[in-house]
Amino acid sequence: MNHTLDIKTAGIPLKEAQKVLIMIHGRGGSAEDILTLSRHLNVKDYALMAPQASNHTWYPYSFIAPAEQNEPWLSSAVDIIGKTVKKAVDEGIKSENIYFFGFSQGACLTMEYISRNAQRYGGAVAIIGGLIGDKINSENYKGDFEGTPVFLGTSNPDFHVPVERVYATANILREMNAEVTEKIYENFGHSINQEEIEWANSIIFK
Repeated sequence: MNHTLDIKTAGIPLKEAQKVLIMIHGRGGSAEDILTLSRHLNVKDYALMAPQASNHTWYPYSFIAPAEQNEPWLSSAVDIIGKTVKKAVDEGIKSENIYFFGFSQGACLTMEYISRNAQRYGGAVAIIGGLIGDKINSENYKGDFEGTPVFLGTSNPDFHVPVERVYATANILREMNAEVTEKIYENFGHSINQEEIEWANSIIFK
């Protein structure tokens, strides 16, 4: 299955914006749902773009399943994020003014996309997610983040995302010259907490 490009928007019109936030929803979620989170972020002067996964799922199996089991959905999902980024770039938005916010499956997809396409971005927030695959294939990840700030927040334990994968993801991003902040919340559950929002605003959306 391939995803169809379907981008929901909010905030400032893209043609008028200088900054763009791309928001990526989780399994079973929707673009409209994750866009509502923006009211808690310091992004009033941003264009907001949220691609919608077909059938509300970016890929069918766990993100730590062998990557080939999640194909062709996974490659299509990464491509959809790339096309969303391209829409912003085509309107004159520089990469250093493109930001990302992903939750759960969307956080995994966020990490996967930016690590495959590392450059200076405005910043990225990934709540409960990490790089995809039963093993991390570092050959997939190339480029230099040039100090891009990244915030990783997660619960320990989390039913879907082992904390060890979050740590491993943080280490790879640091090797690629990202400025990574990670926060682990004991027994918080599979959701976003207020402190994570505050960290995102203080580190990324300043």
